[in-house]
Amino acid sequence: MSAYIFNPQAKSFYRPIDAALRWCNLIRYEAQIVQAAWSCPEKLATLFPQWPGLHEATEKIYDAVRNGELPYGCLGISVPRGNYVEPFQLTIRHSDLRHWMQVYYPDQKPSFLFESGRDAHEKVSFGTLLALQADRDTLLRELNTLQHHLQDILVDLRAIGLERDELKAMVKTHGQLSERSELTYQNIIGALLNLFLDQSPAGNPLSVFKSQSAIVDAVIARYSEVPGLSKRTLDEKFAAANRSLKKSK
Repeated sequence: MSAYIFNPQAKSFYRPIDAALRWCNLIRYEAQIVQAAWSCPEKLATLFPQWPGLHEATEKIYDAVRNGELPYGCLGISVPRGNYVEPFQLTIRHSDLRHWMQVYYPDQKPSFLFESGRDAHEKVSFGTLLALQADRDTLLRELNTLQHHLQDILVDLRAIGLERDELKAMVKTHGQLSERSELTYQNIIGALLNLFLDQSPAGNPLSVFKSQSAIVDAVIARYSEVPGLSKRTLDEKFAAANRSLKKSK
């Protein structure tokens, strides 16, 4: 049996930014790129103008996922096509990414997908397997923690009476909101936005959302057919809520 050729760049699955930086041979800058992509993924082209291919590669991968060309998962676990996955939890399996590259970019042979040596990609050492399993277990624990945070937030929302049906009933009962009532609702929305994006005294995020735009994207993804929940409307309402809360302070 021939020896396994270990490739330190290869993983069993990748986030889009992980795959893109490897595709562009930028593995030595991985920590710098991943940190920036985590907080401002939409600003890759601005943050790293010296590597224009990085933004292009990332967009190609996301486009392939959106158009059903590339199977995807959540933290390494495959999900059915069409299921929504938060962008920072979206992952692509090594084998699926390799197949997609062979079909759509046959002239590209990035080393992290196409290792040298005959059938090297099919051979995995026991130590490498254990390391990959440990990475996956860590990610699963992180997912479990995030889910608990989300459940806590939902409990808080129910406690302060912000269920959608209750709001509808309130509007129906009282008709047109008074200026004071509208100000109250704006302050509540502003307070919730700040809560979602704030940190605990220990420095831990209070929710899975890293920015207001992430909250807007999540609402649209889940309630795109609900009247009044367009991106433009949400941006306007959130902006008004933030201004109202600042004035009240």
